[in-house]
Amino acid sequence: MKISRIARIGAIGAVAALTLAGCAANEAAAGGSTDAPAGSSLSGTIDATGASSQTAAQEAWVAGFQTANPDVTVNYEPTGSGTGRENFLEGGSVFIGSDRAFNDEEIAAGGFGACAADDIVEVPLYISPVAVAFNLEGVDTLNLDAATIASIFAGTISNWNDPAIAALNSGTTLPDLAIAPVHRSDPSGTQETFTKYLAATAPDVWTYEVSDEWPIQGGEAGQGTSGVVQALTAGNGTIGFADASQVGDLGQVHVGVDGEFIAYSAEAASKLVENSPLVEGRGEGDLVFDVDPAAATGGAYPIALVSYLIGCVQYDDANTAELVKSYFQYVASDEAQKAAEANAGNAPISDGLREQVLAAIDLIQVG
Repeated sequence: MKISRIARIGAIGAVAALTLAGCAANEAAAGGSTDAPAGSSLSGTIDATGASSQTAAQEAWVAGFQTANPDVTVNYEPTGSGTGRENFLEGGSVFIGSDRAFNDEEIAAGGFGACAADDIVEVPLYISPVAVAFNLEGVDTLNLDAATIASIFAGTISNWNDPAIAALNSGTTLPDLAIAPVHRSDPSGTQETFTKYLAATAPDVWTYEVSDEWPIQGGEAGQGTSGVVQALTAGNGTIGFADASQVGDLGQVHVGVDGEFIAYSAEAASKLVENSPLVEGRGEGDLVFDVDPAAATGGAYPIALVSYLIGCVQYDDANTAELVKSYFQYVASDEAQKAAEANAGNAPISDGLREQVLAAIDLIQVG
């Protein structure tokens, strides 16, 4: 899908603006130190937009980075991945968070307004399970296989006491109540991750193309991760998908994989991603995973979001290049990854992946 290049920096619908610069310079991220190191030479402000799934992680990262560099302000606004990518194309964000990388067509088209040249850095620094969450009075967990999940979201299973759901949940009392599926109203990498799972694991049921836009007309929709969670919480009988760090006390679907039902966890999501190859034919700094949900096995959770920080290989402004590079290096550090895990519940990247990521980040320079 070719995305529009009309910037929507100020128009973020129902998503509340999150200006993470508000984290005080002496407010440590979870697991971090409150003592700012002396002698930091960095100063200035960098503005970013993008994935709402990264909100809790960005809170930890910004707090830690600003503690270490008290003269730096990092503003991250969770507009959603699609708006973030548009803003990066238009030059309104010097870096972005995105729940999917730019695709081959977008890379070939170039025109990244934030950059002095078309080469970009895309590094996977936020890995998290996408939860299938529900709000059903008296029920905390449900076992659902891929075909049943796909049927619910395709609308062919429309009641909670449907025999297909009952057969997977012996001993659970299911109400005679209509199912109300909730999806994202905005283009979303989380949504693309979920539709990729449905298409890969239940192709006979889910016959739609993988997309960051919901392919079915109608139904209930929420703007951003927070909008989906709000819609799920507001009504009995709802079911939807969202970054697992954001779903709170909503009911959890244990997803069928190889005859067992797997609860979402950072560890189970990490297993899926670490077994996935990198996409070939990309630039030296463009690290994109080819995650196949149908290949999940051995306790891996099959719906894992791989969310990226995206910046330029070349910037026109030397200070911007230095700030973005330093921030990315901090986010990739073991300290920052553990701080995000404590705050957001995501899976820290492995040491091997960190080595690749840091090599990619090292390419950032002044054009």
